[in-house]
Amino acid sequence: METAEVVIIGGGIVGSSIAWHLTDAGCRNVLVVERESHQGKGSTGKSMGGVRAQFATPSNIQMSMYSIKFYAEFDERLGQPGGYRPQGYLFVATAGKHLDYLRTNQALQHSLGLAQAQMVSREDILRRVPQLRSDDILGGSFCPTDGFVDPYSVMVGFTTCAVQRGARVWRSAEVTSIQRNASGITGVETTRGPVSTRVVVNAAGAWGAQVAALAGINLPVEPLRRQLVPTEPFDGVSREIPMVIDMTNGFHFRPESLGFLLAWNDPEETKGFKTDFDPSFIERILVRAADRVPCFENVAVNPKRAWAGLYEMSPDHHCILGPVKDVPGFFCANGFSGHGVMHSPSTGRILADLILYGKTAVVSNVEALSPARFAKGELLHETAVL
Repeated sequence: METAEVVIIGGGIVGSSIAWHLTDAGCRNVLVVERESHQGKGSTGKSMGGVRAQFATPSNIQMSMYSIKFYAEFDERLGQPGGYRPQGYLFVATAGKHLDYLRTNQALQHSLGLAQAQMVSREDILRRVPQLRSDDILGGSFCPTDGFVDPYSVMVGFTTCAVQRGARVWRSAEVTSIQRNASGITGVETTRGPVSTRVVVNAAGAWGAQVAALAGINLPVEPLRRQLVPTEPFDGVSREIPMVIDMTNGFHFRPESLGFLLAWNDPEETKGFKTDFDPSFIERILVRAADRVPCFENVAVNPKRAWAGLYEMSPDHHCILGPVKDVPGFFCANGFSGHGVMHSPSTGRILADLILYGKTAVVSNVEALSPARFAKGELLHETAVL
């Protein structure tokens, strides 16, 4: 029978980061089980690739600060390309309550060491992106270390380096059951045969609840479709601009290749495994795009290039990290609610720390992210969700 110190279920960017961090800490007998023939077919390959530290809670800010520093050093540390581009995130406020919200968040960000985040004036915003319609803009916030990465390249880099250190990846393999006894996890059954292990990590993304159920665990994670629309090449706006978030309605966009990538959280969207792109979404997002960036009225879009992916939503929009106390040896890395790519480096470090040492210094209160918080009614509150 195959044996592994740790079995990671899911070979996307989160699972691959956990594998790398474990091997980096000296735990080499790691097995990643990925049900697809290629990694990244889940949410990783469909992500917008944004990374930001402008959040509203300590755990999200601290996870982002670790992750962004890691991304800045990724190419050098791993000898692999990560595609980090620190072009910043620019939140554009059109109401006094938006500015109050940004100031409150920024005070917390500064207290945790994120000195780079700054409030900006309407004039500052227009200097960065002069094409914005500005009659209602009051100001906003900007952090220059925020930006974008290439999620697929990051995943490949983590996987490649983990494998070089002894980790194994089983592709086209699915975990069909998880074995446990009175003392905890004992192994997994897969379509490639049984594996004996004392530690299982659930990194199955939007399918995390189904994997947890194999161990008799109720994990409150649900899939939610998010749709992205890339434009055709367009030179009416500089491609050096930051990610721009219109706080009026949540429309946001960033440079992508020779054009731009448009995103908007449709409040009418309902939960479920919907991965087909809805063509009617294009008109709805273009109306919002042209409203904030009038020259986008002339931008061309090919519906065949647009796509949909899945967020893995938790009840409080925070990730679910750490051990399940009732099932020793079962660890969660789930519920990222759209922040899986940006938080994958810190997630890898936190899970490796918890598995190997039972504690971590990446966040000041890792227990706040525990799966146990839902039964206790101790939910976190993150309002900066895109």
